[in-house]
Amino acid sequence: MDKLVETEFVASDYGKNWVKILVVKKDTEKHEIRELEVCTALTLNNHRDYMLEDNSDVIATDSQKNTVYILAKQFGIKNIETFALLLSSHFLRKYQQVVATKINVIEYPWKRMDINGEKHNHAFQFIQDCTRVCEVTQKRNGGPLVKAGIRDLRVLKTTQSAFKNFVDDEYRTLPFVDDRIFSTIVTADWWYYTSTGFCFDKAWEEMKKCILEEFAGPATTGKFSASVQNTLYGAVKTALARIPQVYMAVDKPSGNIHCVLQRAKTSKL
Repeated sequence: MDKLVETEFVASDYGKNWVKILVVKKDTEKHEIRELEVCTALTLNNHRDYMLEDNSDVIATDSQKNTVYILAKQFGIKNIETFALLLSSHFLRKYQQVVATKINVIEYPWKRMDINGEKHNHAFQFIQDCTRVCEVTQKRNGGPLVKAGIRDLRVLKTTQSAFKNFVDDEYRTLPFVDDRIFSTIVTADWWYYTSTGFCFDKAWEEMKKCILEEFAGPATTGKFSASVQNTLYGAVKTALARIPQVYMAVDKPSGNIHCVLQRAKTSKL
């Protein structure tokens, strides 16, 4: 007979993934649309659902989905960061058993159609320029932490890029190059040190502008890149200088729902 091993929870959360929202505003002659996908994750102050078959504190993932729809209908969506903050605040305020939240939102790039040089009133085109994302995490009795990001920003320049003087040993086959095509897909994440007193939309646009300007340089002369690393470093430095609310920029995304168990520190085999 197997001997029982005492365990303890390291982390746990649960929620609803990829809740689709299409916001359509028709209150002016020029209609507006926003397409979002929302993921919610809640951490409870107990694990009775896991250990005791007791679901009395569980906010069903379907209820979380309905909450996304109801709050979007009630309050509208100014931008994805503000909406994620609203959801996080709601779950913590309404359910005392919730001790932490994580809200992820993706916004897809719909652009107003240009017909013969004129912006259309109510027709839109999906243009994969890049995708805007955000994540809000918050613990009970703590302030929200807002992370914003860019996904799938494809860029290419045909000159003003080199890569040389790297390690030259018996494993090297890549030649030193003074002039090459530089093409990459940019993924960027950054955190804001505050969630109030500034415009999330303007900050996101400024971050994208910093990346493109550092990659391309002036329109007629360009900007030389000695390596991808050097260009990335320049873009981050420029963003930190221009956007005071940003305190860190990185290039990796994060995950979602999980539950981890480990042996309890008091457990003996």
